[in-house]
Amino acid sequence: MSDCILEQLKSQTVWLLIPFSLGLLSLLKLSLSTLKWVYVNFLRPGKNLKKYGSWALITGPTDGIGKAFAFQLARKGLNLILVGRNPNKLDEVSGSIKSKYGSIQIKSVVVDFSGDLNDGVSRIKEAVEGLDVGVLINNVGVSYPYARFMHEVDAKLLGDLIRVNVEGTTKVTQAVLPGMVARKRGAIVNIGSGAAIVIPADPLYSVYAATKAYIDQFSRCLYVEYKNSGIDVQCQVPLYVATKMASIRRSSFFVPSTDGYARAALRWIGYEPRCTPYWPHSLLWALANSLPEWIIDAWRIKFNLGIRKRGQLKDSKKAE
Repeated sequence: MSDCILEQLKSQTVWLLIPFSLGLLSLLKLSLSTLKWVYVNFLRPGKNLKKYGSWALITGPTDGIGKAFAFQLARKGLNLILVGRNPNKLDEVSGSIKSKYGSIQIKSVVVDFSGDLNDGVSRIKEAVEGLDVGVLINNVGVSYPYARFMHEVDAKLLGDLIRVNVEGTTKVTQAVLPGMVARKRGAIVNIGSGAAIVIPADPLYSVYAATKAYIDQFSRCLYVEYKNSGIDVQCQVPLYVATKMASIRRSSFFVPSTDGYARAALRWIGYEPRCTPYWPHSLLWALANSLPEWIIDAWRIKFNLGIRKRGQLKDSKKAE
């Protein structure tokens, strides 16, 4: 009788060990992930960007994230090539940077990414000729004026979204890559979007989200393609940042200022092929991954319908 009871206890102990071991492994995995998150967000040092080269090229540098990147890169001692469509704004930004960082050399290249891209890319190639361009920030991009259904997207907006977000980033990268390959060093940062990566769908911004999904895959492929050539390629995935494009004026804990985002972004350059540099955004990303897709889809379409309604109201007032 006692032998039978002992055998039953032994068999139960074995079965109890299996879920206990699995739980322990899950806890260990969670602990390691948490430690890694703490390290990369708060303890890991940023790379010396001047080791990539003495010049950085930034597209869309006259406002928002691009402008913040320009100032932060100048603060790190890199010379700048600013590529934008408005010569007056380029001069203004260039002057502001020189007044703060007097030793920095700055070249401006006027390119309208919604216009003749081939001509613009030719000017970029001329500008980078003979320069040690080590960092490329592909920041230029356009979005919808406000949320709208696909059938409401006019031909010009549709063309601009694809030409600026997809073709522009692709061709500028192709123009700068040969010099990096020859020098066997470089860092390319492409600005993606949470609309394409963090959430399962962004209804009423479908084309914009799709162009940013292209940027993500484009970056990942180049990361693998050139990592043995000394070139680090990265897609940065910001969520909301206080910019004109996002129609957010004030920053907050979860919505950084452009300077706050750029400071965080520089610390991540040269590491993971995909990242969200501003650490509170990673908390939102984790939350989004933990929720069922249908919940996020329902919330997102309701949220974007509200944006659409407010945008239509503004348009009607302008028409009056």
